[in-house]
Amino acid sequence: MGCVATVPGLLVDETARRFRLLGDATRLRLLDALHEAGETTLSELADVAGTSSANACKHLALLEREGLVAKRRTGTSVRYRIADPTIVALCELVCDGLRRRYEELGRLGETLSAA
Repeated sequence: MGCVATVPGLLVDETARRFRLLGDATRLRLLDALHEAGETTLSELADVAGTSSANACKHLALLEREGLVAKRRTGTSVRYRIADPTIVALCELVCDGLRRRYEELGRLGETLSAA
């Protein structure tokens, strides 16, 4: 377990909490929308993520409390953005690994069907 061994003992619980936070599809959709938009409103995020504004607000509040997302008031509206750029790198790393895995499985499936 090379990954866990590099996490200092005091940060293991915090690391697990961060992964649990990112283990929700709606939150990942919201982060993806924020990554694409840079900064946007709650209603725009909810539309892109395919959820209600109330649900998006609940998830954004969790992400904000953990320092992944920040908000800024402009007049009567609130605009959200990614506050922790390491999240983008982490998501890209995981997605790249999944793409490679699916490519390998696709090739394996082709090999098995040809046999």
